[in-house]
Amino acid sequence: MSKITEIEIFEVGEPTGSSASPWSSLLLLVKITTDDGHVGWGEAPTELMALPVYEELKELSRIFKGKEVTDIRKNVEEVYKHEYWLPMSMQTTAALSAYEMASWDAMGKIYGMPVYKMFGGQCNSKLRAYANAWYDDCVTPDEFVTKVRKTEKMGFTAVKFDPFGDAFDTIDTEHIKHAVEVISALRSESPNLDLLIECHGRFNANAAIRIAREIEKYDIMFMEEPVHPDQIEGLVRFRHATDITVALGERVLNRNLLLRFLNENLTDIIQPDIANFTGLMEGYSASTMARSYGIDVAYHNAYGPVQNSSSMNLDFAIPNFLIQESFESFWPQWKRDIIKKSNFKLDNGFFRILNDLPGLGNDIDEKIIEKYEITSMGPYVPEEPGWVVKNTFKIHKS
Repeated sequence: MSKITEIEIFEVGEPTGSSASPWSSLLLLVKITTDDGHVGWGEAPTELMALPVYEELKELSRIFKGKEVTDIRKNVEEVYKHEYWLPMSMQTTAALSAYEMASWDAMGKIYGMPVYKMFGGQCNSKLRAYANAWYDDCVTPDEFVTKVRKTEKMGFTAVKFDPFGDAFDTIDTEHIKHAVEVISALRSESPNLDLLIECHGRFNANAAIRIAREIEKYDIMFMEEPVHPDQIEGLVRFRHATDITVALGERVLNRNLLLRFLNENLTDIIQPDIANFTGLMEGYSASTMARSYGIDVAYHNAYGPVQNSSSMNLDFAIPNFLIQESFESFWPQWKRDIIKKSNFKLDNGFFRILNDLPGLGNDIDEKIIEKYEITSMGPYVPEEPGWVVKNTFKIHKS
């Protein structure tokens, strides 16, 4: 028996948002310790809700403290029973995900086993990665091309980017022209590079349909979140009007809410986020459910190193893995330094397993956490929403 006896919550980072991805300039980490000395780490997202999620982590600590750490399903169901708003509350699913991750980390250490082996073992020998946050400060096509050359030299064979500037909900001809010029320039520069188009779920159906018709000739790997995530009927219209491959799921909070997208053929690729989908078990369940529909998985993975390793533990274990989002090459140094040693290494555009550390496969440097611990809301810039890659919320005037 290993009961959770101590819970510590840390907010870590740089509130100025000086990283390429301001939404991930903060981390929320939870550390659980059992009565027999086993430690587990989890992580929750923070985007414009760092303090509410921090408080929710404290709220849920009352449920997890004293519980058997290996009874993960039972403990998740206990939260489901007590937390009235759980299915629709991002703060609660985020906090619960962190505790669920930490529980798997601790259980793996108890049994001396990496978590991916606890989900059926290694199915994939390596994981193809795509770069994100590589294009900070890019506005003109030439700026995008200059940055993509550097990104390809790192070994990436796929990149995701948002070429729509400050367009929101609707899109005009000028913004369409800008996006097409950026995409066309990248396709001309790199004919074999997979281009993943990020819409950030900010367009209505009319705008998204117009965009898809203009860009699908550039051999787009997928168009991510083409419409506002709550406008499901708009997504139905989009699917009927276009043939472009769709990926979505980062703002879907559990497998039950995901089911409609599968049943109604509203997506080709699912992107649950292990840090807000209530954790690894639910993320794994989503992958098995998607497999029945012939749908691939590309977990959303935009925050920090504990989420990153959680995603990869599932990636290595699932047969319908497609590609893994990767920010780590563009993280600020403090975020890279949190992990002293990891089971996973990004090498020439692919993740590989290097070590066999138990649990999630991280050796955490608590001195870095102590050095960068803060209490702060996340960065807020009125001119540029927090979900934007830095200094890209504008277009060039040709």
